[in-house]
Amino acid sequence: MTEPTRAADPKAVWRGIREGAAQVDAVTSVGRVGIRRGAAQDDAATPAGRDGKCQGAVQVAPATPATSATPAAGGCIRRGAAQVDAATPAGRDRAVDALRAFAILGVVLGHWLVTALVADGDGGGGLHTASPLHHMPWLAPISWAFQTLAVFFLVGGHVATRGYTSARERGTTYTQWLASRLSRLFKPVAAVLSLWTVASVLLLLSGTETDTVRTLLKLALSPLWFLLVFAALTAATPLLRRLHPLWPLAVVLHVDLLRFGLGAPDWLGWVNLAAGWMVPFTVGAAWTRGELERRRAGWILLTGGTAATAALVVWADYPASMVGVPGAGVSNLNPPTLAAVTFGLAQCGLALLLREPLRRAMRRPPAWAAVALLNLSAMTIFLWHQTALMATTAMSLTAGHLPGLHTPPDDLAWVAARLAWLPVFTAVLALCWTAFRTYEQGPRRPKGHASRVVRTHRSHESHKTKAQNHA
Repeated sequence: MTEPTRAADPKAVWRGIREGAAQVDAVTSVGRVGIRRGAAQDDAATPAGRDGKCQGAVQVAPATPATSATPAAGGCIRRGAAQVDAATPAGRDRAVDALRAFAILGVVLGHWLVTALVADGDGGGGLHTASPLHHMPWLAPISWAFQTLAVFFLVGGHVATRGYTSARERGTTYTQWLASRLSRLFKPVAAVLSLWTVASVLLLLSGTETDTVRTLLKLALSPLWFLLVFAALTAATPLLRRLHPLWPLAVVLHVDLLRFGLGAPDWLGWVNLAAGWMVPFTVGAAWTRGELERRRAGWILLTGGTAATAALVVWADYPASMVGVPGAGVSNLNPPTLAAVTFGLAQCGLALLLREPLRRAMRRPPAWAAVALLNLSAMTIFLWHQTALMATTAMSLTAGHLPGLHTPPDDLAWVAARLAWLPVFTAVLALCWTAFRTYEQGPRRPKGHASRVVRTHRSHESHKTKAQNHA
């Protein structure tokens, strides 16, 4: 991070680029397979090297005023973005990475906007969860914009089935393929579990109320349910890659019919935890099979899913909110209901329709570099965004009950105040990313050591040149 007096120092700007996007280690640890075979895997490509001219400027440029340093800093950023673009395989479908990035951002912003930790009024320092959707249910459309998990499962199903097919063609065993994929999912989890285990013990020893610790733990570890379901579906990829999405959709339909129509016990709804998210996952598999290339498929999913969701909300009394609301009798997500699944199908249709516009947009190096960097840290951002919210809320309690942070989310003034807190949450999340990104991206490469990707590429080019000269 730069000091305020040197915010535009090109050396500091390039340091940020190097830390975030130009780490060759990150390329080798996260995107090596995708770069080698030119297929879109579950990781984003990053620059394979650093521009010599820009690097030289970093080494010799003294601190200069902001007015003169800004153009140089902008030039380095543009060169870094161009390197990300150049290092990306030509056959990579950048729309896949863009959709994944939007899905992650939707989840993060959605949680930050609808999750409130309200300070107890007794002055004891306790916190309890609340939601503006409980006090202002007419804000439910916010949940429609930011509940993007179906898109994440769509992309996950597409990438998993394509990656498994490619692995079989290379002779990779199922066990090797699955171990590689799951290790990228669960390595960052170790840091979250370790920190919150220690934090919970310290909070209890310091006299913090048990209910408050339970609330914090529930929020901090809530993203893990997603990983467990996603890992289970990934493990079942060989079985799901040919499954038609109508089969799991039929399961969800019958479970809801039994629960809400025939009085079956509520625990039966947990069958939908697997079946509900299997629907967009298998839509992603159909994408891999080439069954959804026509725009007609996207329009059918979008219009059909939208109409079905509207009918379920208006005539079948399903909740309008697509996220859980504290105190509500029924949640569309916990476990997933038929309304959540049909809404997810509409999102999948919209995502499919946006593929070509996104591919055109991702041809711009700055846009693609931003998406690649976010994909490179997707798990870190996902796992730590709730911790960033809670850390901000807890640490600022000493300043009193601040609007939009500790106060009840019961009016539009709270919404306006919460929007003002979003940059603070982002800054705290950036600190978490700095501390824990190595669990996802791997250790930093020693200075002066070329990455395996660079060495492999250069070796290939060298042999190619020698063969041409010999001919």
